[in-house]
Amino acid sequence: MATLGHASEEEHFDIYDEAGAWLGTAPRSEVHARGLWHRSIHCWLVRRDGNRKLVLFQQRSSDKDTYPGFYDITAAGHLTAGESMRDAAREIEEELGAPVPYEALIPLGEARKEAAGFAKGAAFVDREVSEVYGFVYDAPLGSLILQAEEVAGVYEADLEEMIALFDGELDLAEAAGFRLGPDYQQLPSTVQVKASDFVTRPSSYYSGVFRALLLHL
Repeated sequence: MATLGHASEEEHFDIYDEAGAWLGTAPRSEVHARGLWHRSIHCWLVRRDGNRKLVLFQQRSSDKDTYPGFYDITAAGHLTAGESMRDAAREIEEELGAPVPYEALIPLGEARKEAAGFAKGAAFVDREVSEVYGFVYDAPLGSLILQAEEVAGVYEADLEEMIALFDGELDLAEAAGFRLGPDYQQLPSTVQVKASDFVTRPSSYYSGVFRALLLHL
């Protein structure tokens, strides 16, 4: 099918109907303005620290169009037109500055999201289908090199505490990590996080993913 729109310099996404049939491509702005279904990848990193089982999550840059400063998936991204999940996994490496080979990703299923809001004053509707993966990271948190325009910091917290947080059994969970300073240096940081500090998704998404990750550590 022909590409929708004419913004050749703008990023384009493959678009789908609700049943998942491919319809063509469209510019990113049109995809979000019209609420067209598109695909993305979610990748959650986990690691062991002695007997502790930890999940890593990022803090979004304050310059992001949507949910600036919120906590989010360790790394995630849209698939541009023609990209495969393998291609998208390479972009995760760019965001985190660490090797995340596609072959080592742990498939955790599919997540569908429909959300509406405003980004820089313009209304958007986000309809995306995401393939969710886990990855066991065996290096220290400080070895990550963050893509500053996307990520303001990265933290890790106990997996079981995070499950309790999103199950509503805890009000706060403690996380430790680092944020990027003015010269992109790593500044150690400890934060107390609430479920509402994370990008808006069903609580069951977070607790379900964390339970699945726990089985792989």
